[in-house]
Amino acid sequence: MGDTLKGKKVLITGSSRGIGRATALKFAEEGADILIHYRRDEEAAAKTAEEVQNIGRQALIFKADLDSREEIDAMFDYVAKEWGVLDIFIANAAATAFKTLLDIKEHHITKTYQVVVNSTLQAVQRAVPLMEGRAGRIITVSSMGSEFTLPRYANIGSAKAALESLTRYFATELGEKGITANCISPGVVETDSLTFYSGDGFAKFKEGVIAKTPLKRLTQPDDVSSLSLFLASDAAGFITGQVIKIDGGLTINNHYPPEIAY
Repeated sequence: MGDTLKGKKVLITGSSRGIGRATALKFAEEGADILIHYRRDEEAAAKTAEEVQNIGRQALIFKADLDSREEIDAMFDYVAKEWGVLDIFIANAAATAFKTLLDIKEHHITKTYQVVVNSTLQAVQRAVPLMEGRAGRIITVSSMGSEFTLPRYANIGSAKAALESLTRYFATELGEKGITANCISPGVVETDSLTFYSGDGFAKFKEGVIAKTPLKRLTQPDDVSSLSLFLASDAAGFITGQVIKIDGGLTINNHYPPEIAY
């Protein structure tokens, strides 16, 4: 445990599991208090909060559907009431339907862009006043599907590309306030979402990705949380507007993972 983020207040969307959970725990170990956001899994959120508290840091829990502007506002109202300030906002949550372009319906893409793009803009608009004078940090989480085409990934891949662009605009417009904004683009992260995406072909898919990755393993949630910690720290105070890959070298090689059946 350290004090890299001692006394910092952090809100991480989608922090009850996966990358968000790993980030919440790592930040707590470095001295931060965490608001754990979740949409459905209250039990997982409570477990993450308990782990944060066992580390010795404060854990707030808030349920909010990022489909709802009212619930996003309510979450930031809660932050303002409980803390009055915010140092770090991490847009980690995502939602999508894995379908081919010809099968995507209007409600699929509307929901994906709302959760990935629109909600992030609204959250940053609410976060910035709480970050004034605190050298705030905004971190967004993209994916390799923003740059490379993947099977049944057009919906969220295009939304993640928009998120990367939005992050650059955050950096440009918020720099004069001392706020940095950067985006993390992980490779194939070993989470429940990956298992769902790859379906019955998970084992073969994993084997193929590892074969094409110079460091010979999948990206882990802890890898992503370590990069988030660096970007949130004073050491990264002059880094802004960047999309930083963390994929074990997968995308410097033949980027395309083994096929997943359409």
